[in-house]
Amino acid sequence: MTVVQPARAVLTECVRTATSAPSLHNSQPWRFRVHGARIDVYADPARRLDVLDPDGREQLISVGAALFTLRLAIRSSGFRSYQALFPEPARPGLVARVTVTGRYPVSTAVEALASAVPYRHTNRTPFALTPVPPAAMDLLQDAARREGAVLAVARPAGRDAILRLARSADQWLHERPGYRGELARWTGGGARRDGVPPTAAGPADALGAMPIRNLAGCSTASRPTGAFEPHPTIVVLATMGDHRQDWLRAGQALQRVLLTATWQGLATTPISQPIEMPAARRRLIDPGSGLSAQMVIRVGYGSLTGRSPRRPLSEVLLPARRTPRAVAHASAVPISDRTSRG
Repeated sequence: MTVVQPARAVLTECVRTATSAPSLHNSQPWRFRVHGARIDVYADPARRLDVLDPDGREQLISVGAALFTLRLAIRSSGFRSYQALFPEPARPGLVARVTVTGRYPVSTAVEALASAVPYRHTNRTPFALTPVPPAAMDLLQDAARREGAVLAVARPAGRDAILRLARSADQWLHERPGYRGELARWTGGGARRDGVPPTAAGPADALGAMPIRNLAGCSTASRPTGAFEPHPTIVVLATMGDHRQDWLRAGQALQRVLLTATWQGLATTPISQPIEMPAARRRLIDPGSGLSAQMVIRVGYGSLTGRSPRRPLSEVLLPARRTPRAVAHASAVPISDRTSRG
């Protein structure tokens, strides 16, 4: 395979773009290393949330979201790349290797998706009563399929059941030892460049129906409330398997869905509580489907909200090492140029 090496500054800027990806509590659990024409992507074990995510599933979903953003940034820079997931079994912390394989024209579809990156952020505020058009939902489902995942739209009865599960899971999590301390670690704001600041935390639902996690760093009694939409649009992202590779793919599908939603003018809120409670997670998808639920997402039209900060590049970009003689063979298809428009 012929390897075309872009300027290091180009790949460094692609890494910077990748760090804008979403992550659990804005923990940003990723690290990168540039070797010539390739970028290695690592999961940072120090940033895994042990109470919420004991198996590291949500961490790998977060890293997968950054991996897709990295691939998209490379593609929008005029290069084509391939990815290999877990390229070195002896190094489980090395979760992916992205290798640039040549120049390639940038399509308008790629430009449109890449343009959504700086505008994508989690919106935890009430959404408008305007329903999401079927054409927009088709685009979101197509985005998930392109990354090997399934996006199921909940019907009214299923939506209400999912929200009940989410509320129960939220209560169950609050009763777990260490949960409150872990939550406090990643909330509250200040001068830090990670975690969720109060400006991005969002209010509680005045009617108690929408399970918005309390990230405001305040007591339940003093937390602001808002009137949330009574019939939200809820979707469930799922994969055929439930292993480390599937979690990475789920993260890539999640980010592609979120960016597609942003491109369509939609706001999104990942609802992870029912995914973090094993009993609730098993009930999110029909067991006969063979699918494993990986994330619940609320979709709608929202107002502008605060954004979460990002760590400086110096904290996530590792120093270069000697490039090995052999480069792992690519194992995944590149980002498709064909993106439907709504």
